[in-house]
Amino acid sequence: MENGDESQTEEVQDVEIKQEITEAFPPKITKAIIEENDGKVEFCVVLNDSTDQSMILLSGLRSIFQKQLPNMPKEYIARLVFDKSHCAMAVVKRPYTVLGGITYKPFINGGFAEIVFCAIDTTCQVQGYGSRLMSHVKDHVRVAHGTKHFLTYADNYAIGYFKKQGFTTDITLEKSLWMGYIKDYEGGTIMQAVFKKIRDHTQAHIIHKNNLFDNGEESIDPNTIPGLKEAGWMPNATHLSHRPTPRQRSPLYIFMKKLLNELHENTHSWPFVEPVAGVPDYYDIIKNPMDLRTLNENIEANKYNTLDEFSADVNLIWNNCRTYNQDGSTYVKW
Repeated sequence: MENGDESQTEEVQDVEIKQEITEAFPPKITKAIIEENDGKVEFCVVLNDSTDQSMILLSGLRSIFQKQLPNMPKEYIARLVFDKSHCAMAVVKRPYTVLGGITYKPFINGGFAEIVFCAIDTTCQVQGYGSRLMSHVKDHVRVAHGTKHFLTYADNYAIGYFKKQGFTTDITLEKSLWMGYIKDYEGGTIMQAVFKKIRDHTQAHIIHKNNLFDNGEESIDPNTIPGLKEAGWMPNATHLSHRPTPRQRSPLYIFMKKLLNELHENTHSWPFVEPVAGVPDYYDIIKNPMDLRTLNENIEANKYNTLDEFSADVNLIWNNCRTYNQDGSTYVKW
């Protein structure tokens, strides 16, 4: 067979393989993709670097994992989520509402990473967030840590999800590299994903020829560009840069407002909602008064630079209450 014939045959085979991949894993525009393109949802890498933003996101992840993994001890989940040897990726809906995420631990010397926790909030399941999250985590771990394998222990409810994400129960990674290092859960099934095989579950490696302008066209319909729609492009995405930028609030602001709202919702908070009035000697005894309305005014005025400053004023409310009222009074008992 001549070289030209061999080349043509290889091209035909390559096209057939690509068609088989596309048919086996058809593209699907999910709510997760739409909201990511619209800038409503972000996939954020989170490390415990003690910053306010990281603490807020890690707290959100802890809450999701504790809610979605009820058989796990809450203290155990909290300890691993905040462990500085672990990393995470959170699905974050603006402004800073955690919808789910993955906590993992990289083992650089072993060439793998262990998925410790993986969960999506109940209200956001079957909307593509889980698949989108895993895709982002795979890309990040491969680049950031240079690992080629993912390992995890999956319970019976999670096995189906992990299989869809390219995981298998056929463990090819040498046992001595991971046995005794990763967390062994009773009743769990060890599963593995190899990055060189992950390629088979995506279309990111498919290259489309750039011949759209060969006939002299000056403009084309984006919907006719091969692979663009499959990559998650949406018609309105081109207009995102022209949208007015909403006022951005800091993670600290969002977190303090959330805490303040929880205080307001407490049935025993009514005596502390407004500044004390109609009590003649109150301000003679209490030199640094504080209440929930003043807390809110301070938040809006950006008077709190750290969470500790906010907490100090919250505690001031309780301390003032105990200072002015007798130990056996109704207010102190609350």
